[in-house]
Amino acid sequence: MRSVVRGGYPQRVDDVATHAPAAPPLSEGGRWFASSVRGIGAASLLSDLGHEVPTALLPSLLTSTLGAPAAALGVIEGVADGLAGAARLAGGALADDPGRRRAAAIGGYTSTAVLSGLIGVAGAAWQVGVLRAGAWAARGLRVPSRNALLADAVPREAYGRAYGFERAMDNLGAIGGPLLALALVAAFSVRTAILLSIIPGLLAALAIIYAIGRLPRLSARERQPIRLRVRPVLRGRLGALMLGVSAFELGNVAATLLILRANELLTPGHGRDSAVKIALLLYAGYNLAATLASIPAGRVGDRRGMVRVLVGGVLLFAAAYLVLAATGATVALILTGFVLAGVAIGCVETAQHAAVAGLAPPELRGSAFGLLAAVQSFGNLAASAIAGVLWTLVSPAAAFLYAAAWMMLALVLLLGRRALR
Repeated sequence: MRSVVRGGYPQRVDDVATHAPAAPPLSEGGRWFASSVRGIGAASLLSDLGHEVPTALLPSLLTSTLGAPAAALGVIEGVADGLAGAARLAGGALADDPGRRRAAAIGGYTSTAVLSGLIGVAGAAWQVGVLRAGAWAARGLRVPSRNALLADAVPREAYGRAYGFERAMDNLGAIGGPLLALALVAAFSVRTAILLSIIPGLLAALAIIYAIGRLPRLSARERQPIRLRVRPVLRGRLGALMLGVSAFELGNVAATLLILRANELLTPGHGRDSAVKIALLLYAGYNLAATLASIPAGRVGDRRGMVRVLVGGVLLFAAAYLVLAATGATVALILTGFVLAGVAIGCVETAQHAAVAGLAPPELRGSAFGLLAAVQSFGNLAASAIAGVLWTLVSPAAAFLYAAAWMMLALVLLLGRRALR
């Protein structure tokens, strides 16, 4: 076993962990758009293209091909989402170490691609469930590592633009994924289309390997135990930010509820079939708005502060929810709500990631991103579940007013002295 010398004594290499050197200053070359940033962005785009194909085709595979009841889809997706949230939290412990975060990112992208593609050869609903859960757990595990790697790639003054680019690529993949699914189904069977989705997924793994190869080389330091450090993350300004983010996520309902609201509002005047088509176009507009807003939001945040961009995004969400709470809305008014929400999510996601990267100490960056990802996952789940209950028991307007109330609370917390100073 090869040894290194530290403090006058030889140590085995497997007892030494790696330490990422600081990213080069922005003045070197005058650019933030480094090859490592482009590689991470390409990984996000390609990965979304890959896993959105089985996501779009899963209902058809389960009900039409395998003959499973519709309830199976809800169970499978619920279990997968829960595991993904837990994996994001666990992934933060791995991502604290620069060497482990590189391995976790590569393994996460590769596993997501393979497990998602293998759904195409599943012979029973339980096999689909196991593969989907494994793919989503791998996807969740890699998230903190990917975000920490992006902070390794650029200096602090460029975090906003780097995270904005990554979010834009991710949203672009969300637009292209369902379109790719449609194209594959037109040429192949549902099973073959899902199996072919492994190709963009593996290309995403190659992109992250490329990005890691362009990062500064690691230096050696004593290996630290794997543990998620939550209490240090919740101190000071970072803790105040997390509190505001938690309030926001508890009101950040799933985009599918926006689509459902559009369907309900448009059906009386346009008919069911036309309402469904218009709602899907509105959702495409939502994703396009998020894509276009991400990089400008990051640029503004680099100049004016990420918390201010986050506040702006929360305000836009509150406005969008109030628009969608109205009854008898026209297509133009509903489109306004979707675009407001799209711009809002582009601002919020960019600002959240860049703010955490800037506020977290380097040795806690993985834990901070793991906690953020878990708050996003479980907060969204709670928001959508409670809004769904209010929708059923009271009214759709009550569900969106509930979400808007959480936006207002988040604003109060984010505008507090501890969060802004």
